[in-house]
Parts: sequence; structure tokens; C-alpha cells
Amino acid sequence: MNSKLTRFLHRSTPALAAALAVWIAIPVIADSTPTTTAAVDLGTWMPPKKGGEFVEVNLRDNLLGMAARIAAKDQPEVSELLNGIHSIRVHVIGLDDSNRNTNTEHVQALRKSLDASGWERVVSVAETNQEVAVHLRTQGSEAVQGLVVTVLEGNHQAVVVHISGDIRPEKLATLGEKFGIEPLKHLPMPAKKQDESKSAKKP
Repeated sequence: MNSKLTRFLHRSTPALAAALAVWIAIPVIADSTPTTTAAVDLGTWMPPKKGGEFVEVNLRDNLLGMAARIAAKDQPEVSELLNGIHSIRVHVIGLDDSNRNTNTEHVQALRKSLDASGWERVVSVAETNQEVAVHLRTQGSEAVQGLVVTVLEGNHQAVVVHISGDIRPEKLATLGEKFGIEPLKHLPMPAKKQDESKSAKKP
């Protein structure tokens, strides 16, 4: 098994790991038809020519529902979180001279497309060896319909994570913690504060 996917399995919850294991064992046909306003066309990514890492994970409602049922007894919080998620897609692309420019431009174009289509960029980090962006699609201040995390690790790796569903804003940090998505652990939470301030004004 690819080492990157192995690490992804190990840092996931046992329930999600079980669902991923099932996904690995059976064929999954991707349905590209957008079903919600949080649908995103991630496009096609170019693998490295020299046999570097290239991982694609695509989990839909049926497997996530299975994971939620497995988690219900021992991890009810995780089960509740999974029940609100419609799909999880992960792309991990190793970069070399054959695909670096194409995939880097793809990440940058995806970010611009999200910016232009109503997604809110809530995290943007540009450091010497890493660029990270987190976009959210919200429904008022009550729920997050989708999120996209894009990461460029220097000149050797690109990572894209897309999650769609009905996710409470206050659960995003939990989502980041349980699924090992580091940028989600430290998201600003203005929506929750606004709701609290409105509630405080009520008699």
C-alpha cells in the first residue's frame, strides 16, 4: 500500500480507517455531477513520471454512513460528525520536474476559482517551504456546506482535501483533529461569535 495512504489511514479515526479499507477493496466510480452548492470540480492531476507518490481517496455517503455506524458506540461525537458529511476527497501528488509546474498552476487556478465563486478564504499562509489555503462554503452562520484545503509543500508535494456536507462551524476543529487536517485545527470562528452575540441580546 502507498506509504502516504498508510499514514492517512493511521491518523484517521478507526471508523474512517475501516471505511477506507473497504473503499480500497472495491471499485469506486466517481460521479462528477454536482449535487450541492458545495460541489467542486477538482479537475485532473498529473502524476510524477518517476513513480513518486500519487494518492486519490474518494469517499461517498454510503461508506461514510458505514463508518458512522461503526463509530456510534465508542465514538459518538465522531459518528455525529460523519453523519453530516456527504463526501471526502483527498489528492496527494508528489512533484518532480515532469509535473511540478502543471500541478502548481492547477492549485493556484483552483484557489482563484473558489475565490470567484462565493467560497470564503479563511486561511492563507505563504511561507518559504509551504503554502496553505482553506476555503469554506457556508450557509448563513449556521452551517458549513463544504471546505477545500490546498497545500503546496515546497517543490515536492501538493495536497488537496475537499469535504462537503452539513458541518457545524464549531465542529471544524474536531474534523481537523480526527482526520489529521492540521489547518482546520486553528480556524477563526467569527460565525459562532456572531450567533452568541445575537443570543445574548435576546431578553
